[in-house]
Formats: sequence, C-alpha cells, structure tokens
Amino acid sequence: MRQEHIDVSGQDIAYTASEGTGRAVVLIHGNSSSARVWGPLMESAFGARFRCLALDLPGHGRSAAGRTPDVYSLPGYASLLAGFVRELDAEDAVIVGWSLGGHIALEAAQRLPRAAGYVLFGTPPVGGPADIGGAFLPNPAMGVGFTAEVDTAAAEAYATSFLAPRSTRPVEDLVADILATDGAARSGILAGIESGALADEVRVVAELTRPVAVLHGEGEQLVSLDYLAGLTMPTLWRGAVQILPGVGHAPHLEAPEVFAELLTRFITDLG
Repeated sequence: MRQEHIDVSGQDIAYTASEGTGRAVVLIHGNSSSARVWGPLMESAFGARFRCLALDLPGHGRSAAGRTPDVYSLPGYASLLAGFVRELDAEDAVIVGWSLGGHIALEAAQRLPRAAGYVLFGTPPVGGPADIGGAFLPNPAMGVGFTAEVDTAAAEAYATSFLAPRSTRPVEDLVADILATDGAARSGILAGIESGALADEVRVVAELTRPVAVLHGEGEQLVSLDYLAGLTMPTLWRGAVQILPGVGHAPHLEAPEVFAELLTRFITDLG
C-alpha cells in the first residue's frame, strides 16, 4: 500500500492506495476513525485486484484539520468526496461507506453521476432528524460520536460499540483514532444534523439508479435492522439487506475475509 497526500479545494487530504489496478473502489471511514480501518481489506487479495483508495476525512487520521468550520458537516464532506474522486480519476468507482462514511456517500450521490454502485453498512438512510430515533438503537455510547472532548474511557466505550457483543477483538487501534480525531469534527456533525443541513437520504436511496448493497452485522449495536427493512430501495442488491453473522457495526474489521468476498461478489455483479 502507498500513503499519499492530495489537495482537494485547498484541503490537505491523506489517502492510502492499494496495489490493484482493477475497478476503482473508494473507501470512506466512519466517525472518529481513519483510513487504516481498511487495512485488512486493502492488504488482502481484494486490494491486490482492485484499485482501492481510502481517504482520511479532514480532522481524522493523517489529514489536516478542516480549513473552515463548514468542512465538518455532511455537505462539506460530500463536496470533498466529489473533489477527491475527480482529482484521482475515480469518478466511476464503487463507493463504499461505513457508518458516517455511508451518510457522506448518500449526501454526495447527486455529485457522483458516474459512480458504478454503492456499498453501505452501519448506515441507516434517514430523511431528517425525526428519523434518527427509529434508525438507531438506544446505545449511550453513540453520543460520544458527537462530543468534542472525549476521554479514554469514553473512547473505549464507543469503540466497543462498533463490535458484536462479547467480541474479543482488541480496540486499541479504534480508541487511538477516536482520541486523535479533531473534536470539532464531532461537534460539527451534530450541529449540522440539528440545523437540518443534510440530504433526505430516504429519498436518495429510493431514487438511486445505481445498484446499492446494504450490509448489516447480525450483532449490530447501533443500527436498527427493522428500520432498514422498512425502507424503499428499488436498486437494492439481491433485493434484501445482507446479514453478516457473528459481527457488529464493523464487519470489515471483525470478519475481513467474509466482507471482502461479499464486496467482490457485488463488484462482479456490476459487470
């Protein structure tokens, strides 16, 4: 893998590229995370086959802090994503979004007319703030994702909520990313949601003309499967939400081989 930097509209963005030369796959990490969560995928046969591009969002990982406060919002991240794929000649990529990354992908969908398809997981599409209570499960750890100042105990609780209950996977790397994230990025996301400054994602998935795969961990602690099952998604891959057994909010980390196989099948089905 190669670690690179690119300027996107004046914003310094770090990204990691795999060695593959096949179809481009753009990977968008979640709240208070970084591109390194995609390491198991990019270092596998999947990364050797496909051209994987995993960016660090502003204020996350190795990327610089947001140049202006509006960068830390779904519209700000969406604009940056559109610029990122344009600068790297990856406008026809498969867009893979985890958690916040999936919301960014949906926010950016109208700016990505050539995207080959979408893969979302840990991302319940919401039409507005009123949908949030039904879309997410009542887990107190989720509040950490919207809090500027986070201590180690809170970061550990948040990281643990990403995994299936009773998971034995260590969380040190997840905790390190949470603590390293610019706190203004977390509070900025909350401010944007409260102001209503986000796309109607329910409408976006209902009107998508490209295939969208929606994955869901059987042990998910943050997202409601019942809510996902009630959405209208005409281009939903295989006509159903794909349930991954034995994992939670982060199947790409908990079961990377299973995740890579499912992602490969989706890309193959695109033709």
